[in-house]
Amino acid sequence: MPMAPPPDFDTLTIADIARLADSDRLPPVERWNPTHCGDSEMRIARDGTWFHQGSPIGRAAMVKAFSRILRREGDGGYVLVTPVEKLDIAVEDAPFLAVEMKRDGEGEAATLAFRLNTGDLVTASAEHPLRFEETADGPRPYLHVRGTIGAGLEALVTRALYYDLAEIALSGSGDTPGVWSAGAFFPLAA
Repeated sequence: MPMAPPPDFDTLTIADIARLADSDRLPPVERWNPTHCGDSEMRIARDGTWFHQGSPIGRAAMVKAFSRILRREGDGGYVLVTPVEKLDIAVEDAPFLAVEMKRDGEGEAATLAFRLNTGDLVTASAEHPLRFEETADGPRPYLHVRGTIGAGLEALVTRALYYDLAEIALSGSGDTPGVWSAGAFFPLAA
């Protein structure tokens, strides 16, 4: 059965996004512990492109399917896992890319929702925090997607969305520049 196309992010309300995110049931990859089977010969590039044996995976439905069985291991590595096999996958930065953002409300009452390159929807909150890492290339914002905070899967927020976040942060009235979403405050500086 073919997967339904994702809804148009621009037409969704924040309530629609929250409802869709809550209804998206992922496989229980954290409970699957098969014997390690080897290397998937797959890589997720810094720009969010998925590769198999050096060639980009062009079918969005395949990327989405693989992304649902992705897990981060205790050693920081990544695997694709099913009940019967576990295969390493190389991840250059973060396994996901936040490519669109929608904002509802202002200040402490604001909610920020993101669409990932896989079509997944995530609302920044205490359960899905934003963090900002200082690098030689400038700040890099990340959004926690799933798994344990600090050891789970994250999305790199695109540079364009970072500028939107920075504009929101700098327009605030507090002493520390940052953004609010779903009752949680995320300081812009690391």
